[in-house]
Amino acid sequence: MASSLVDGNSILAVDVGASNTRAVMFDVVEGEYRFVASGTAPSTAEAPFRDVSEGVRNAIASLQTILGSTLLDGNRDLITPSQPDGSGVDRLVVTISAGPTIKAAIVGLLKDVSLESVRRLAESTYVRVVETIGLSDRRKPEQQLDGILRAQPDLIVIAGGTDGGASRSIQKLLEPIGIAGYALPAEKVPVILFAGNERIAGDVKALLGSLAAALRISPNVRPSLETEDLEPAQSELAHMVIDIRKRQLKGVDLLNLWSGGHVLPTAYAAGRMVRFLSRVYSAEKGILSIDLGASAAVVTAGFKNKFTLGVYPQFGLGENLAGLLNHTTLEDILRWSTLDISEGALRDYLYQKSLYPSTIPATREDLALAQAVARQALYLAMQSARRDFPRNAAGIKPALLPLFDPILAGGAALCDASRPGQGLLMLLDALQPVGVTTVILDQNNLLPLLGAAAAQNTILPVQVIESGSFLSAGTVISPVVSANYGVPILRATLTYANGSEARVDVKYGGLERLPLSSGETGKLEVQCLRGADIGFGPGRGGSIPVTGGALGVVFDGRGRPLNLPADAVRRRELIKKWNWTLGGE
Repeated sequence: MASSLVDGNSILAVDVGASNTRAVMFDVVEGEYRFVASGTAPSTAEAPFRDVSEGVRNAIASLQTILGSTLLDGNRDLITPSQPDGSGVDRLVVTISAGPTIKAAIVGLLKDVSLESVRRLAESTYVRVVETIGLSDRRKPEQQLDGILRAQPDLIVIAGGTDGGASRSIQKLLEPIGIAGYALPAEKVPVILFAGNERIAGDVKALLGSLAAALRISPNVRPSLETEDLEPAQSELAHMVIDIRKRQLKGVDLLNLWSGGHVLPTAYAAGRMVRFLSRVYSAEKGILSIDLGASAAVVTAGFKNKFTLGVYPQFGLGENLAGLLNHTTLEDILRWSTLDISEGALRDYLYQKSLYPSTIPATREDLALAQAVARQALYLAMQSARRDFPRNAAGIKPALLPLFDPILAGGAALCDASRPGQGLLMLLDALQPVGVTTVILDQNNLLPLLGAAAAQNTILPVQVIESGSFLSAGTVISPVVSANYGVPILRATLTYANGSEARVDVKYGGLERLPLSSGETGKLEVQCLRGADIGFGPGRGGSIPVTGGALGVVFDGRGRPLNLPADAVRRRELIKKWNWTLGGE
């Protein structure tokens, strides 16, 4: 890369999570940007500190110890820009996912049009929808008003009306919201985003009355009945979420000052990076990113002509964990466990973990419970995210996952497993990918930080990604097939760069792997039996270029959808066998 494009400015990126705060340094090494080091400290959004900046200072202090340079001055304030003596940093960007789930009310006209768009918009950040108002709402205006006053939302998102379309209906829906503005105490007044027919923005402002001061307007999410464009509204919503966090969390104002206003919600920053990657590496397959954290499960998917971002606080592994049973059962969680654990022990674990989300598994039983919960939470998040994936040519939602390559995974539950094979198996169980894909583990959770840094330096993310800062778990082949257990479904031959070969027969219900080290490439010849489909069509094999990783080439012959044995003993033994195949215990 020409030196004129790399100005040498160092960038410090900080992610404030619900459990941990990380400080990451990006700097120029041999003419290109690299991920240099990271420091971690417990987050301090909760008691006793209740100030997120304290955790940030601690993480930066940890980083400067690793780097051997000074980043904080005597008052523990960030030194910026960098000084001639080598201290400090040129720029700071911040992402944040810490904080209570934001309560949102959504308002739209038609259930399957504007209300559906505004639901997708709201779910692109850390919110829980507590009130919905639309034309199909049969409640009287005074009942809608009562609903808003009871819910006391932090945020109201309004859409409806195509550009230049009718305005009377949306105006009628806004009347109870305008009245609520006079009834709510000043400290409870919500911020409001209007992303509907821009021609009536003035009328909306008038109808909202005292709430108009908190109103922001973005381009219409539904400019026509057939067209949905969430991107401008998502950008506006991201900045509104940071404003809400400033009210909720002490220290966010200071981080905003240090960074010159470059603070973004973590999920939005990650989504920005996936959107960029899907455009740069445009292909027939989509790109999928998973982040399973304490505050939320985030599922981001980039397709050729579509982008989806889903944030699901109800499936986070932190303080919301106690509410997971509102969406699943103890039995469904325990089906993933390798150990015979009682439902009572699982229930106790969920409540303890929700109270102390930073705790790590100390025993085999704790680890088995943690991984079973993570699998089910991710499985449920994926089922929710799939609602917004593209339909097929017939306009029908596919029963299976679309083809993705690569799949990027972040979050301690997936990337801090004692061995990469455990993280990979959790992903295969919960996501159930099909066809041929590369699975990449974001062990340092760099993706959102790169998304935030992109606004400061567009070259940095590209160079860091290409530098090998992410861990490739390997290439995964997942055939779609129906067969009896133990029946051969694939025959594969891997030819290495030196000309040597390795062969494997894959049987239905099993996992197999062939070694291929990170950085190595090979050619895989696959013969499909019993009508197995790896993306070329039923029964059609072929030659596939593959890249290596921590686990080489993995064959998942367990069928799609994955059906676990009903017998508990057999199921646990099977899961142990799968773990063993991928290098677990």
